[in-house]
Amino acid sequence: MNWIDECFLISKSRYGENSLITEMYTKKRGKISGLIFGGTSKKIKNYLQIGNKLHVNYNSKNDNKIGYFKVEIIKAHSPLYFDHNQKLSCITSAINLIKILSAESQSNIKVYNLIEKLYIILTKDEWLKEYIFWELELLKLLGYDLELENIVEKNIEKNHTVYFVSSSNEKKYVPNFLIEKSLKVNDIKILLSGLKLVGDFLDKTILKPNNLSYPNSRVLFINSL
Repeated sequence: MNWIDECFLISKSRYGENSLITEMYTKKRGKISGLIFGGTSKKIKNYLQIGNKLHVNYNSKNDNKIGYFKVEIIKAHSPLYFDHNQKLSCITSAINLIKILSAESQSNIKVYNLIEKLYIILTKDEWLKEYIFWELELLKLLGYDLELENIVEKNIEKNHTVYFVSSSNEKKYVPNFLIEKSLKVNDIKILLSGLKLVGDFLDKTILKPNNLSYPNSRVLFINSL
């Protein structure tokens, strides 16, 4: 099997002395694993950074065995943020979510386009707020829609509008900006509460039922804020 596509590098690990086992999220085929021979060489290792956009030529002699990639750089996204730890951690966390939650060889152009959108979000002033909605959109595309607008209740407390989700033994407040999406948010604590809400949903609804560990990359991202 031989094909050509464009993709984003979503994981890599050393294989042998100078090769890498990688996972790419491709435009036409979704997540694909493959070897890159010489992937640790000075010639190409600098652009084999997680999140970078690549042109790949894939070759496999047997559908039941891992194939190999020949790669060329299209856009080196990650190095743009080497001096911005928060945004670099955001890229790492976002790409790792796609690695964990997406299935092998299942194409989803909407997920691919969402990766493209991530880099547009990172150029904006309210990038963190928009990133939280990015995570929610990713979960929705993968079949896990939180549907906050349909489950929240609204109340007035101390002359302020509040939103919450209630159950038989718990009342969980929802940050207003997740419902009133045009709200400006300047308080990092409010944004962190939004990330926590999404993280709790991710953990309880997706990760634990599938015996998956909570991604350390997301913990590191939140700790960087």
